Amino acid sequence: MTQTRTDIDEIIRAGRSRSPLRRVLWLVVLLGLGAGGWLWWAAGRPEGERRYETVEAALGPVVVTVTATGTVEPTNLVEISSELSGTLREVLVDYNSPVKAGQELARLDTDKLEASLEHARAMLAARQARVAEARATVRETRENYDRMVELDRRGIVSPQDFRAAQAVYARAQAALQSAAADQRVAEADLKVEEANLAKACICSPIDGVVLDLDANPGQIVASSLQAPVLFTIAEDLRRMELRVDIDEADIGKVEVGDAAEFSVEAYQDRRFPAVISELRYASETIDGVVTYKAILSIDNDAMLLRPGMTATADITVARIEEALTVSNAALRFAPPTEPEAEENSGRGLLGLLFRPPSRAPATRVTVSPEGWRTLWVLREDGMQPVEVRTGETDGMVTAIVEGGLVPGDRVIVDIVSE
Repeated sequence: MTQTRTDIDEIIRAGRSRSPLRRVLWLVVLLGLGAGGWLWWAAGRPEGERRYETVEAALGPVVVTVTATGTVEPTNLVEISSELSGTLREVLVDYNSPVKAGQELARLDTDKLEASLEHARAMLAARQARVAEARATVRETRENYDRMVELDRRGIVSPQDFRAAQAVYARAQAALQSAAADQRVAEADLKVEEANLAKACICSPIDGVVLDLDANPGQIVASSLQAPVLFTIAEDLRRMELRVDIDEADIGKVEVGDAAEFSVEAYQDRRFPAVISELRYASETIDGVVTYKAILSIDNDAMLLRPGMTATADITVARIEEALTVSNAALRFAPPTEPEAEENSGRGLLGLLFRPPSRAPATRVTVSPEGWRTLWVLREDGMQPVEVRTGETDGMVTAIVEGGLVPGDRVIVDIVSE
């Protein structure tokens, strides 16, 4: 053990006796050998094998849909208020009450209205009496005037008496006309009071269901400035509509009559059918997004859907029951190009040391105006290009309208180096 320690000490002393220049030279040689070995290994390492990822061209349906969101609403929603001011005497319906057209929903206190109606009737009776009186006066003055005319023809009455009888008769006729006009005014006033009393009955204009109400007995209704909404009536809830917003990029694809399916949060595992019944021309812009309103008719016989539900609809704009389809990933694939050699890359050891990085493979995917494009198919003799013309797509697969592709072809979607 002592001898071994002595040997080590001698080696250390010998190493310390060497000059610093020799140590540097040894270090450079070691680094050079290491770098050369690594470059030899990197230059001689074989490239990894290529593996093709493919999908099979197959026959299947292609369904193109447009997705839109909206709310379920009644086909007809009526807000009912009172044309008269007054106090609500009674409210005859409640939430969810079914109502018929003309059914009484609430009634105002009619004491004042009934008194006004009686006053109007009395005024009409007084005007009618004045008319009768005026007619009697006209008959009396007419007879007197006719007698004066006969006496004047005989020359036994003075001109003053004749003109006085004539004036009295004219005034009687004017009084009759005035009384008749007053009678018509009284008749009109009576109709107004009768109409006010009839409007004291707040009635439903349609058959439907009471969705909302803001009316209680004893509540004072003031309709002078803005009539308050007392009842909200929805027409038959078995026939409803879905109002959705369609993006401007998709509005050219949809048409009236297109079928659709939608779902609501309350029944996430169920799909409800619908049909587009209306496409409105007016646009709506929200946060810079332009949309157009579409109305979809809904059959709600099961009474599962309720007004205000949020729905997501898938509108079918095209359907191909059986078509040759291929994954959209195959349409985006193009074989990589070989990196170009640089003139100043050098050769040998310097070339390995100072070679610039190779360029990333370039991808060239082109589509003709007629829809022709190139697919790459893996066959026995390797990767082969096939020209095809594409049709409808559902976002996942695309229909092949014509070209050299056949069912069962293995279409390349990617190349992986292993």
